[in-house]
Amino acid sequence: MMTTKQDIIEMIEQMPEDASPEDIMYEIYVRERIDRGIQEAREGKVIPHEEVKQSLNQWLRSAGQ
Repeated sequence: MMTTKQDIIEMIEQMPEDASPEDIMYEIYVRERIDRGIQEAREGKVIPHEEVKQSLNQWLRSAGQ
């Protein structure tokens, strides 16, 4: 299993040579958020799709008043 540092180094090495610091930081951020989401899903820390749809519909109805 690679460490976070090793993962980041490998990711940077795969990026284009002209990648800006902002590109690198964005890629690190996106991958961290994805990894965190996967871990939370494994831990059952998710909201069922139907519950999200109901909440969104309630919010949209109240916003339209």
